[in-house]
Amino acid sequence: MTALATDTRGTTPPTSPARPSLGARITHALGGPLVRVLLILVGLFWLVPTIGLLISSLRSPDDMSASGWWTVFTKPSQLTFDSYQKLLENGDITHSLLNTVLITVPATVLVVVIGSLAGYAFAWMEFPGRDWWFLGVVSLLVVPVQVALIPIAELFGKIGLFGTILGVVLFHTGFGLPFAVFLLRNFFAEIPRELLEAARLDGAGELRLFARVVMPLGGPAIASLGIFQFLWVWNDMLVALVFTKSGTQPITVALQTQVRQFGNNIDVLAPGAFISMVIPLAVFFAFQRQFVSGVMAGAVK
Repeated sequence: MTALATDTRGTTPPTSPARPSLGARITHALGGPLVRVLLILVGLFWLVPTIGLLISSLRSPDDMSASGWWTVFTKPSQLTFDSYQKLLENGDITHSLLNTVLITVPATVLVVVIGSLAGYAFAWMEFPGRDWWFLGVVSLLVVPVQVALIPIAELFGKIGLFGTILGVVLFHTGFGLPFAVFLLRNFFAEIPRELLEAARLDGAGELRLFARVVMPLGGPAIASLGIFQFLWVWNDMLVALVFTKSGTQPITVALQTQVRQFGNNIDVLAPGAFISMVIPLAVFFAFQRQFVSGVMAGAVK
């Protein structure tokens, strides 16, 4: 009896499984099929304006003034490409679309290239005042665009860049670089030092090390930066309104001018607005995998 009692006292009683925390229960509930269906419905509802714009761009002005765009589901004969043909014949819109490309592509490439080089320098190169210089770059993130519009407009007027595409490109490049340097410096700093030291022992210089090691590893972050910068510049209208003239206006300003001058010019506005929206969407989906990889890598790190 004594031995049995001793064995019983020395045995650890079985424990019941721990009750999930409130956060775990909420996470499990949010992962259910009902929530997924709800999110799909919200996404479809969010796409309704885009679908309406697409359908409106494929209808004639008479049909648009007579009924809503949703009537096309009962009368599909309303769909026509005449509005897009008329848009291509509109020289102001087509020229502004070309201006948008001439502004967006250089502003994106310059920010990516210069930001990548500066981010690598701040992350892995030693030079006097490196941390103070980086702190100065980061402090530029809090400077609003509106504060610099008038001073830079006066400066561009004195040096002959006001109203030119080059002036708009330089403005977007200057205001895009602080975020680019901050993002890429933090990403490049997570690269293992041993990998860089091994490349240096093999005789790689700084430029070769940057091109052969840092750039491939930083591809997701660079792609994310390129997408952000492309979307910001393509959809900008404030800077374009201030720094462009009639011959250098991008698509955003050209559409706004069409609204102001021809309030009922919907047959040009609808396809123009849809084209200006679908191009950045195509760029985003083309680099979607790299964008998600960059965001996830930043979250893990």
